Amino acid sequence: MNGATIEGPLPDASEMSATDRWILSRLNATVAQVDAYYEDYQFAKLSDALYHFAWDEVFDWYVELSKTTFFAGGEQARVSGRVLGEVLDVMLRLLHPIVPFVTEALWTTLTGRESVVIADWPKDSGFRDAAAEAEIENLQQVVTEVRRFRADQGLQPGQKVPARLELGGTALAAHEAAIRQLLRLQPEGEGFSATASLPVAGATVALDLSGTIDVAAERKRLTKDLAAAEKEKAQANGKLGNEAFLAKAPDNVVEKIRTRLAKADEDIARIQAQLANLPQA
Repeated sequence: MNGATIEGPLPDASEMSATDRWILSRLNATVAQVDAYYEDYQFAKLSDALYHFAWDEVFDWYVELSKTTFFAGGEQARVSGRVLGEVLDVMLRLLHPIVPFVTEALWTTLTGRESVVIADWPKDSGFRDAAAEAEIENLQQVVTEVRRFRADQGLQPGQKVPARLELGGTALAAHEAAIRQLLRLQPEGEGFSATASLPVAGATVALDLSGTIDVAAERKRLTKDLAAAEKEKAQANGKLGNEAFLAKAPDNVVEKIRTRLAKADEDIARIQAQLANLPQA
């Protein structure tokens, strides 16, 4: 991958961004977990752990969050490139026993060395950074919540929206460029008028959706969804309030109805919030 390097020792943690420290912390935790699974011959569990680390953490988050760093260049890009190289190197070595041919091709290309077969087995260095993990977890919450809101409003993934990010007083201020890139958020500019405000993880993302959606059509759609959720809630409440039904119904059936009721309550609260956040037509 462009920018990744395995040359030289890892930079000191003080030189790394929170994103770098987070992925190294998760890498070492994964090494320890996978080692235990290999020792116990739990191949299904180790495969699952490596899959989710590679896909959910390295590529879905670390690579995406680091793009702004690599685009900017400079010393921080060099540091992150070395961290990325380390992550890919270790990850490929961990995967090699269960995905031998692909990892051999990728690892020799990445490292320029003879074969991953004769490479040392990765070791857990013991590096953990709970603060960085908490910081990136908050960042993930912000990105996930705004993405969900955008999807609920019918916005296309690549559609740009003017936004004001209120990140002061939080560690997320250092991630503003990455947040804007991942969420396709433009600077607020002149004439900005917040039509939706999302408080998440101590931060607030204010969006100006005027001119980006058909408000009347969206209100109609949400009203229809709200009616369906309220009907679902009424039906679940009706069954749970029927003593004769409860006396005869199996426990698993009653539990499913309670789950449906909780889901309906969540849907109603979410849709009502979306309706309240819509611009006035």
